[in-house]
Amino acid sequence: MTKLLYVKGSPRTQRSHSIEVANAFVKECIRINPDIEVLERDLGTMELPELDEKTLNGKYNIMHGRDFSEEDRQAWAKVEAVIEDFKAADKYLFAVPMWNFNVPYRLKHYMDVIAQPTYTFTASPEGYNGLVEGKACVIYARGGNYPVDSAINFQGPYFHFYLNFIGITDITTIEVQPTIAGGPEGLASAKRKALAEATEFAQSF
Repeated sequence: MTKLLYVKGSPRTQRSHSIEVANAFVKECIRINPDIEVLERDLGTMELPELDEKTLNGKYNIMHGRDFSEEDRQAWAKVEAVIEDFKAADKYLFAVPMWNFNVPYRLKHYMDVIAQPTYTFTASPEGYNGLVEGKACVIYARGGNYPVDSAINFQGPYFHFYLNFIGITDITTIEVQPTIAGGPEGLASAKRKALAEATEFAQSF
């Protein structure tokens, strides 16, 4: 059975434009493939392990073969559980709003938990190698019109680079923009376009 991990990066579940489009994408995926298993991860409510001194001490003690305590083991096990949950998926869907020209801090927290050496990437003198397999669809929402090569659009380029870094290179993006700068008519037009693209792409995802 195919597993689709659906990561909601916006806490505005009822008024989020990225989530609205992502929900339509999921609905079409289920229509095409009723056996698909959709695993929703709402980062607004999901409990994520803190990458504090205790957790990082556990990480380095365990990874470098040093003596570690039961407290170290338990702290690091929380990180491992999030990584295992992430890597168990075959496909990925991300709803990502732009916050201050980048991704929301809860999504960045999730990304930092997942990006761990030997778990999701390796490093060698030849460079980095991603260990995560699968394909992804990313729904971006932005208040203004920010093309991918815009000097102030750190959201799309950074998140795309991150996914490539951990091994996900088959990535399709759908943009909902502008959600504010174009007024009500601009928003309505942007959503119609994004919803149509999401429904069409879901049929071959």
